[in-house]
Amino acid sequence: MAASRSVIRRALLYVPGSSQKMLDKARGLNVDCVAYDLEDSVTPSRKPEARSNIRHFLQRSRPAGIKENAVRINAVQSGLALHDLTEVLQAPDIDAIVVPKVNSPSDLRFVTDVIRHTLPERHTEGSPATNVPPIQLLALIESAKAVTDLSSICRASPYLSGLIFAAEDFALDLSLTRTPSLMEFLFARSAIATACRAYNLPSTIDLVCTSYKGTEGQQRLREECLGGKGLGFNGKQCIHPSQVENVQRAFTPSEDELEWAVRVTIADQKADQQGRGAWTLDGQMIDAPVVGKAKSIVNKAASCDMDTESMQRKWKDQEPD
Repeated sequence: MAASRSVIRRALLYVPGSSQKMLDKARGLNVDCVAYDLEDSVTPSRKPEARSNIRHFLQRSRPAGIKENAVRINAVQSGLALHDLTEVLQAPDIDAIVVPKVNSPSDLRFVTDVIRHTLPERHTEGSPATNVPPIQLLALIESAKAVTDLSSICRASPYLSGLIFAAEDFALDLSLTRTPSLMEFLFARSAIATACRAYNLPSTIDLVCTSYKGTEGQQRLREECLGGKGLGFNGKQCIHPSQVENVQRAFTPSEDELEWAVRVTIADQKADQQGRGAWTLDGQMIDAPVVGKAKSIVNKAASCDMDTESMQRKWKDQEPD
């Protein structure tokens, strides 16, 4: 059965469902989330084959390196989504559905209703009868209409777990030309990251980096990761396995970040005991928002399997200045 869902989706890697070779290769990866694709990477004539491939693939035992199995279905308005869901929901080892071209809340409600009808034991209101968690939804935001209706989209389904920005379709919708600076997407990306935070959605997944070959491609990838992280994204889409390691590293706290965060949280406990609401560390003022950020970094580091306990032992004697 499906494992507990991961709220850490630093890398979301698309794998074409029509390629058995690529599906088999994915089993050897170490990646937070694999989205087995039925949409853009699969030609219309091969979609039935891809559905069958994915269903059979997800009936096998899960590789140790894959934390979350997701399936990207076709858009609701394509008329293919019901066929996709009917097939892939037969597989026991599925954690999430990626819904493309979400333009309105009705798209997510449709998918939610189908899943509830097909797998009621995983989508009953209140506590499920089993320990298997509900299938989560990830919504791809690809149009101006979607960006202007993010509030309604974020409230459309109790199983919505994050938003994903699809830059290429968004550029097509607005007749934009993608540039290396990505400034043309600044408003949309900021709106998506802000909406995820406002509605407490765990995942904010940034655009695909179309460059991945050679040193230049990997450098561009790292730059895009840093830029996305600076806007509030906590993950990125990947289109090639070679991107995964750099992406997951970029969205994992560094050793220096973890060390700072641990020092702040330990010193804050002592400052609190002394009745100090604000204090300093290394000459910088520390108050409640900074402490909140530090705690978030420590939690994220633990979720990324970093050794937070050793760092806490190292700095157990840290005092507020």
